[in-house]
Amino acid sequence: MAAPSQISFEQRIDALKNLPKVMRLVWHSAPLVVSSSLLYRLAAALTPLGVLAVSKRIIDLVVDTIRTHNPPPSHQIWILLALEFIFAAGGLVLGRAIDYCDARLADEFGRDVSVRLMKHAASLDLPLFEDPVFHDKLERARIQAIDRISLLNAMGTLFQRAIALASLAAGVIYYDPWIFVLLLFCVLPAFLGETHFALVGYSLAHRMTPIRRELDYLRVLGTSRESAKEVKMFGLADYLRDRYATLSKSLISENNKVTRRRLAWGAAFAIVGSLGYYGGYTFLVWQALESKITVGTLTFVAGALAGVNTELQSLFSLFSSISEQALFLTDLIDFFAVRPKIRSKPNAIPAPRPIRDGIEFRDVSFRYPGSEKMVLNRVNFRIEPRQRIALVGENGEGKTTFVKLIARLYDPTEGAILLDGVDLRDYRVEDLRKEIGIIFQDFFRYDMAVRDNIATGRVELIQDDAAIWEAARRSGVATMVERLPGGLEQMLGRRFEGGVDLSGGQWQRMALARAYLRDAQVLILDEPTAALDAVAEAEVFANFAELTRERIAILISHRFSTVRLADRIVVLADGRIIEDGSHDQLIASGGRYARLFEIQAANYR
Repeated sequence: MAAPSQISFEQRIDALKNLPKVMRLVWHSAPLVVSSSLLYRLAAALTPLGVLAVSKRIIDLVVDTIRTHNPPPSHQIWILLALEFIFAAGGLVLGRAIDYCDARLADEFGRDVSVRLMKHAASLDLPLFEDPVFHDKLERARIQAIDRISLLNAMGTLFQRAIALASLAAGVIYYDPWIFVLLLFCVLPAFLGETHFALVGYSLAHRMTPIRRELDYLRVLGTSRESAKEVKMFGLADYLRDRYATLSKSLISENNKVTRRRLAWGAAFAIVGSLGYYGGYTFLVWQALESKITVGTLTFVAGALAGVNTELQSLFSLFSSISEQALFLTDLIDFFAVRPKIRSKPNAIPAPRPIRDGIEFRDVSFRYPGSEKMVLNRVNFRIEPRQRIALVGENGEGKTTFVKLIARLYDPTEGAILLDGVDLRDYRVEDLRKEIGIIFQDFFRYDMAVRDNIATGRVELIQDDAAIWEAARRSGVATMVERLPGGLEQMLGRRFEGGVDLSGGQWQRMALARAYLRDAQVLILDEPTAALDAVAEAEVFANFAELTRERIAILISHRFSTVRLADRIVVLADGRIIEDGSHDQLIASGGRYARLFEIQAANYR
């Protein structure tokens, strides 16, 4: 698709190809509600013509009675009045039924699309989430899942108004088709004007997405608990507020330019449309005064003409709105069209259990998308089954990337990683990741109950109290949980009412509990004790052997008291393995590890 500033009318019409895909989403969310809504709208669309037809007959009977003094049978009038009441009351009831269906459909569609959005996002590759352009696409798709619910009502109303227009137009065209042509010709400029300004509006919204994301971020910085301390200490409140005000003012200014022009041209086009209606109406009145049509016919055709005028303008406006929203829905449809590169092959095999030959890096190189720097450069390395490995190196040397490759969060740029002699890319991704447990240094703090926080390590055990308590005990967090008012059901974090916040060390122990709960054959711990005090760290280390028993364990840490627990220590620098051995061997060699160890040890003397 072209850049938003270059979108043409043809491309806007082309965006309507999204509507069948959207309709499939709508139908999938609530087929019974969609069917009911269409039937109600069909009946409601035919009601105005029925009312006009009955009214014409009643008025003609009344006029004939006044002129001839010969009243019709009384039952005939009562039947016609009853019919008009049925049409009128039925229309009101149908309107309520349509409103009910619209409300139901909005709820069901919002839920269904949001679930699909979450599911699809979870399937996409990790590098995408580190791309700002993708974040803009994701943000627009997330908004469309909620904000474009009005499109459902618009499409339903379009269907209803199209049927009503066809029925009313048939009455006008039957009498005089040129009146309908005049009306259509006068309403057309309004449609073209709305089309133009819809294009401008979409272009502006697309261009302003990064600014809106920054505004959301500034709002979070200015109001969140996490940033409150620094905002107060560094006096950032005025800076953040002024920056927010400046950006939002520029956004509002751009919107105002478009809305002012839309108002001016819209008013002019509305006047042109009114000229068409009143021209036709004037002609009808002249025909009645010349006794060329009856009063009933005047009422019928004038009512049909008024209905056609209203329906035409509404139809064009709705079509313009729908085609505009179809442009926005391009972002949602495009998001669903994104496919992960890291996925299981059609003939993928299950991950091995147990692991017999270990993990091997064979000439593995890796660089991040958009970067020329090799984070890992032709690495050859082997981890034996049940071996504990520690990765050591300065920040940015590829330690975390190393383990992300093992978990297939990324694929190597060059080379291959083998598990039991088979390329990781030949295994089913879901099976492979079930055999790997990772606790990252920047682990997530879930604003959920204790049970949920621990069970994220293995969600199928979420109702297994014994397993969850055992994981809590082994991570050292059980005593704290027992003191909480709600126990396992206690809400953590401050996002929701009744939530209890934890210290950094307590949150880290909660993350470690997930690792204990997960029955994984490969365990990866990225700075597992960074937020713990010396006593808590000692307790974790006391359980470390038990945690890693019969598993491949990979430990990333800057604390050399931690890495000494490993069977082998691997030192990374410049994307390569420069040292590999036990603690004693590396100290004796006097290389980089020995120098780093000495620097850290000197701080404790």
